[in-house]
Amino acid sequence: MNKALRLLSIISITSIATLLVNTISKENEPEVKNVAESYEIKAVKLPDSMNLAGELVPLDRPDIRERMDRELLVNTYWQSNGLLLIKRAHKYFPVIEPLLAKYGLPDDFKYLSLAESGLMNVKSYAGAAGFWQFLKGTAREYGLEVNDNVDERYHLEKATRIAAEYLKKSKEKFGSWTLAAAAYNAGDGRISQRLNEQQVTNYFDLLLNEETSRYVFRILALKEIISNPTKYGFVFNQEDLYKPTKTYEVAIDTAITDIASFAKGFGVTYKDLKLENPWLRETNLNNKSRKLYFIKIPTK
Repeated sequence: MNKALRLLSIISITSIATLLVNTISKENEPEVKNVAESYEIKAVKLPDSMNLAGELVPLDRPDIRERMDRELLVNTYWQSNGLLLIKRAHKYFPVIEPLLAKYGLPDDFKYLSLAESGLMNVKSYAGAAGFWQFLKGTAREYGLEVNDNVDERYHLEKATRIAAEYLKKSKEKFGSWTLAAAAYNAGDGRISQRLNEQQVTNYFDLLLNEETSRYVFRILALKEIISNPTKYGFVFNQEDLYKPTKTYEVAIDTAITDIASFAKGFGVTYKDLKLENPWLRETNLNNKSRKLYFIKIPTK
């Protein structure tokens, strides 16, 4: 055998040996998982019974089970958002619950505000604002003041009152709380049109656009998870939850030329006062009409 052939044979034998060693090594290596050993993504078991304000969800129907399952899965495994909602609910539900009782709205509708805004004073791309996400026109129609200086869509107590009025009016029109909730999302006119077109009388029989078809199910999912957090894997201590701020009210029927100075007079900062009164939209309060406002002052 010439020198070239001997060299080629040595190289081939070496390559085969290396391949065998690598194969044996890989066989002996432990399986590597992409996530921690203890982490499992489990299917969510639907409750035997669910309801919104006493109206039962027909979970025996396959399409209803699938839609409910989707919202429970999405909201269970969006863990960071779920924990934040639980924390904020602990802070704001004690404010919302007695207001709903006062205005004659079922307690379950606190979960509608949670679904609408996550209990944050946000503004949507369409211009809806506050915890209850009212458009300017609707808010003014129901008696809220909305302008650059004062926007009462951000006034939790007043916005809750008109949310109750709006929902009760829809309930009277449709005879159903689930349809009233759907109408809160899509509008009474659109829900009426779809009911007439499809010749049905029930939310669960309607074929609606993606957002409204998921809307009631999302409210139901949030109700189930917030009511039974440990059942869905949310673990926390009481000290982890957000606490309501203690405040007292001051009546004002004049203009405030400088809110920072006004706040300082009560021993609080501009930031602290504005956080408790997000409806004050500027650094002053015009109040040319001498309207009576009640401003919350955080206790020291």
